[in-house]
Amino acid sequence: MRLEIGNFPVKSMVFGGETSYRDGVLTLNREELLAVVREDEHITEADLRIVYPGDKVRLCPVKESVQMRCKVSGGEGIFPGVTSPMNLAGEGRTHCLTDCSLLVVGRHWGGFQDGLIDMAGPYQHYTIWGDMPNLVLVADIDELFEQREQQKKNHALRWAAMRLAEHIGQCVKDLKPESVDVFDLPPLDARDEKTRALPGVVCVLQPQTQMEAKGYNTLIYGWDGHDILPTFMHPNELLDGCLVSGSFMPTSSKISTYEYQVNPMIRRLYAEHGKTINFLGVVMSTLNPKMDEKFRCVKMAGQIAVAVGAKGAVVIEEGYGNPDVDYTAMLVELERLGIKTIGLSDECVGRDGASQPLVSLNPATNALVTTGNVSQMYNLEPMEVIGELEALARDGNSGGWEGCVNPDGSAVMENNGMFCANHISGFSMRTCAEF
Repeated sequence: MRLEIGNFPVKSMVFGGETSYRDGVLTLNREELLAVVREDEHITEADLRIVYPGDKVRLCPVKESVQMRCKVSGGEGIFPGVTSPMNLAGEGRTHCLTDCSLLVVGRHWGGFQDGLIDMAGPYQHYTIWGDMPNLVLVADIDELFEQREQQKKNHALRWAAMRLAEHIGQCVKDLKPESVDVFDLPPLDARDEKTRALPGVVCVLQPQTQMEAKGYNTLIYGWDGHDILPTFMHPNELLDGCLVSGSFMPTSSKISTYEYQVNPMIRRLYAEHGKTINFLGVVMSTLNPKMDEKFRCVKMAGQIAVAVGAKGAVVIEEGYGNPDVDYTAMLVELERLGIKTIGLSDECVGRDGASQPLVSLNPATNALVTTGNVSQMYNLEPMEVIGELEALARDGNSGGWEGCVNPDGSAVMENNGMFCANHISGFSMRTCAEF
């Protein structure tokens, strides 16, 4: 399966008379784009803002991030099975507007899974979005469920972001990209002798799928991830839009749709393919609420890894708490099967760092990479807010609480509430220090 990703780096964004790209400048027709957003009758008000690194701007509540792109050949639509008819992702050519993103912010209402991004100040570099220009869709809806419930589906706003990302991406469909990344991973039995002699490695992905109610979980080709069993997939499918982030889980522990599209861990494994490893592919697994479901998926994922000849594995857990049980069980099972395994997740060690990092632990899980402590405390200085900062305190945001926002616009917050800040997808925004 061969995928070409054409890159169009965005150095700046401006509003203008037409939506176009030239020499690193993305020009956006505001009214044209807002018309795309308003295709959903539930969106009652909407605006677009452009923010840059260093702007004294705070975004809250942030609901989603999407890379703006379009499909040139080999399929239809950038989110097959979701915003376009079902077809296989991962083949042909896709053009992407890189080094920027589309963010979705609630005009008023936030919730458990919504977060905060600072574009300046001491926490600017705690997320990847603080270091890139962003187009920000700020919108409100009329659905009372979305206003009153702590755990929101954010359906209207998330789907508006996907439609908008594809609409904007069309402006580079017929242009020549600055560079092209080629992802060409042949079938397992078609690889050369040198590659087959290298240790086979799989990426085991555990996206957030533990909600039994529909509308919250990660979508795989539009299919609710709660309803799947472990599946072997080609990594190109992930790079080409088969996954859409769900609307559940404390926000710092989520993986956004943008991160699934760009996917630094998949790209890193690809870079080592044929050099130090034989990258076999992706085992798409799940996170489940019940113990029998957890162990069923773990056993099936292990069987897939053995069947394709894995000698090593990277296990990526989205979230923490209940999912830690699935995560630890997967690590233990793969090690039992003789597969050398590392785990990638964040941890919850309390504000003093003295708590147990994962709900479930086992001596076999002795090669873990942590991406951050969800309980780390932040003191936020006042700055301009796009959205509504009070949502952090009022609407059940996982990092805020009643009284955490001060009258002068400053606030106290746990890392729990910073949008996708732990970047479990593989972006390395933090370092470890020994004292």
